[in-house]
Amino acid sequence: MRVLLLSDIHSNLEALEACLASAPPYDEVVNLGDIVGYGASPNEVIDRSRELGKIFVRGNHDKAACGVMDVHDFNPVAGMAALWTREHLTADNLEWLRALPQGPVQIDGVPEAQFVHGSPVDEDEYVVTARDAIKPLMTSAARLSFFGHTHLQGSFSDGHSHSDVFRPVYRTVGQAEAIDFPLQPNQRYMVNPGSVGQPRDGDWRAGFAVFDSESRIVTFCRTPYNLKRSQELILEANLPPRLASRLATGR
Repeated sequence: MRVLLLSDIHSNLEALEACLASAPPYDEVVNLGDIVGYGASPNEVIDRSRELGKIFVRGNHDKAACGVMDVHDFNPVAGMAALWTREHLTADNLEWLRALPQGPVQIDGVPEAQFVHGSPVDEDEYVVTARDAIKPLMTSAARLSFFGHTHLQGSFSDGHSHSDVFRPVYRTVGQAEAIDFPLQPNQRYMVNPGSVGQPRDGDWRAGFAVFDSESRIVTFCRTPYNLKRSQELILEANLPPRLASRLATGR
């Protein structure tokens, strides 16, 4: 099975459509959460995501936007965007967000893998460094975890006494590119496909990944999208201008 991994779309329809247009062939779509928040197209992104498949885990912005989580846990800009999103969601999409499952979830056809938002230990945990990854790598029941939340594309794997880190290095900053990352046997992995709509690794391009369960290869992908249009929509919605400007820097 080839699984298209999408995470942290954050209401950025232009980035989502660019990812779908450039993605290699896939059999199933798994969404790792934070479908909404920050961007100005929450209903459009939810509707498109629901068309693509039925496998989701909830993210913290999804919870905040539908009232499951208190926005006081967010910084002021993120909290403002969550409240704006809540006010603009359709009733159907609001209820759909409230019903999203907490990770980890598993799917037929990929029994070795589980899918979470933050980590297998805590759905809201940020796994940013090798040190952060040690506990979930060592304690998780699954040998392979796909996660989002940090907006940082790459993977962690268990070494003899530490966590090994892989970050894809691309040749350009403006073209569609892909990098294959073969998974080694008898190792545990946590893999982040990157953020579709709000990258924070200094690369403005939309990020996603595809996992081939037969070859056990993760293909990390980046693709340019209509950044200007995404920024215009944020400003037209009177969301904080910072949410538009940060898209250009990938921060």
